[in-house]
Amino acid sequence: MDPLALTLIELGAVVFCLGLLARLAGRIGMSPIPLYLVGGLFFGAGGLVKLEGMHEFAHLSSEIGVILLLLMLGLEYTAAELVTGLRRSWQAGIVDLVLNFLPGAGLAVMLGWGTVGAMVMGGVTYISSSGIAAKVITDLGRIGNRETPVVLSILVFEDLAMAIYLPVLTATLAGVSFVMGLQTVGISLAVVTVVLLVALRHGHHVSKAVHSENSEVFLLNLLGAALLVAGLAAAMQVSAAVGAFMLGIAISGATAHSATRILEPLRDLFAAIFFVVFGLNTDPTTIPPVLGWALLLALVTAATKMLTGIWAARRAGIGVPGRFRAGAALIARGEFSIVIAGLAVASGVVPEELAALATAYVLIMAITGPLAAKFVEPVVAMLRRPANQPAVRTADGL
Repeated sequence: MDPLALTLIELGAVVFCLGLLARLAGRIGMSPIPLYLVGGLFFGAGGLVKLEGMHEFAHLSSEIGVILLLLMLGLEYTAAELVTGLRRSWQAGIVDLVLNFLPGAGLAVMLGWGTVGAMVMGGVTYISSSGIAAKVITDLGRIGNRETPVVLSILVFEDLAMAIYLPVLTATLAGVSFVMGLQTVGISLAVVTVVLLVALRHGHHVSKAVHSENSEVFLLNLLGAALLVAGLAAAMQVSAAVGAFMLGIAISGATAHSATRILEPLRDLFAAIFFVVFGLNTDPTTIPPVLGWALLLALVTAATKMLTGIWAARRAGIGVPGRFRAGAALIARGEFSIVIAGLAVASGVVPEELAALATAYVLIMAITGPLAAKFVEPVVAMLRRPANQPAVRTADGL
C-alpha cells in the first residue's frame, strides 16, 4: 500500500478511536488518560496490531503534545501568582516532595535501575495530575471549599519544581559530564530566573507581541512562538517543554485567557496522541511482571499524598473532613508522570521495565485518584460517627 495512504488510514483510525474513548470516559466519569494508554498498548509493540505507517507523524505530534501541555499549564499562572504561591506553600511543597519522591526513587534503587532510574521514578511518583485534580474539584463542587486553595498552592509548587526538575533530568538523561551537567542546570536556572523577571516586569509586552484580534493570526503567533521558544530551549540543553512553560507564564491577563480558549482543542488532540504514542512504545507483555510493584507503589504513594494534604490543610486551620478531602484530591497522577517517563524512555538509558511500571502505575492512579476524592468524605464521616448516632450534614459537608 502507498505509504501516504497507510499513514492517513492509521492516523484517521487512531484519532477516531480516541474520540470514542474520550466519550466513554466522559460517560463513566473518569479521566480519558488511562483509556488512551490502554489503546496505545493494544496497537503498539507486542500488542494486537502494530501501527508503523504513522510512526514519524506520531513521534512529532507527541512532542508537540508535551509542549502544548506545558504551555497551557504556564498560561494558568502569572509570574506574580507563582511567586506568591511559592511563598505561601513552600513548607507543604517540601513535605510533598520528600514524602512522594522517595517511594519511587527507593523502588527504582531496589530494582537495580541506578540513580538515573531513581531520579525518573521519583519524579513519576512525586507529581500529581493538576488536570485530573482540577477536574475532580470542579465536578465535586469543591471550588469554594476552604481546602481548595491549599490543594492549588501545592500544585503550583509542584509546577515550579517541574520547571527546575525537567532541565536537570534532561541533562542527566543526555549523559553529559558532571561539569556539563552543572553548566546545563545553571543555564536552566538562569533562564527560569530571567523569564520570571521579564514576566513580572514586562509580561504585558510579551502578551502584546503574540496578541491579535484575528483568531487565525493569534493562533499562528501563539503556536509559532511556543515551538520557537521550545526549540531554542532544547538547543540550550534546557527541556523544550520547560521553554513552553516559561512562555506561558510570561503571557498574562486577557491574552492568557484567550490563548487558553484557542489552544485547548489543539492541546487535547496532540496530548491524546502523546499518551497513545507512549502506550505504543510500551510492550504490554512487560507489564504483568511489574504489576505487583505498581500496585504496591500506588498504595504507598496514595497514603503519602493523603498525608501531605492532611498536614498542609491542618496547618491552614481546616477541619478534619477538609484535611482528608485535600489529601484525596492530590492522589491522581497522570500527564506529567507520563511526560517524565516518556523523556526517560526516549533517551534509551533506562530499562524497558521502567516504562511498563510507569504505565501500570499511572493507569492505577489516574483511576483511583478521582474515586478516592469522591468517596473520602462518606468514609471519613462513617469512621468519625459514634455508634448509634445518625449522620448530620453541615455547611462543611458533614
